[in-house]
Amino acid sequence: MLFLTTPNIEGKKIIEYHGLVTGEALLGANVYKDLFSGVRDVVGGRTSAYEEELKKARDIALESVEEKTAAMGANAIVGVRIKYNNLGGTMGNTIMVTVIGTAVSYTEQ
Repeated sequence: MLFLTTPNIEGKKIIEYHGLVTGEALLGANVYKDLFSGVRDVVGGRTSAYEEELKKARDIALESVEEKTAAMGANAIVGVRIKYNNLGGTMGNTIMVTVIGTAVSYTEQ
């Protein structure tokens, strides 16, 4: 499956637009407590444990988009965007990772 941030696929011809696909994943407040209540794994000012949790959430969102795209019969996603939002408020310190793009089918030119 191709994931592209561009609206087209260089050297390929998009033959069908299947529609919008999205995937989401939440990183809950308990992760913050786990990461910051004990010993911090800080290297060069970065918290690698927190980065790993963000990567897991991003991977879950990407997998969701890939599954939905395949179910539509598409073989690529163009215009891919990844967003991180702090939901705050009633959700505590929850971060939502959202992946959005357009499912397409392409062929060789």
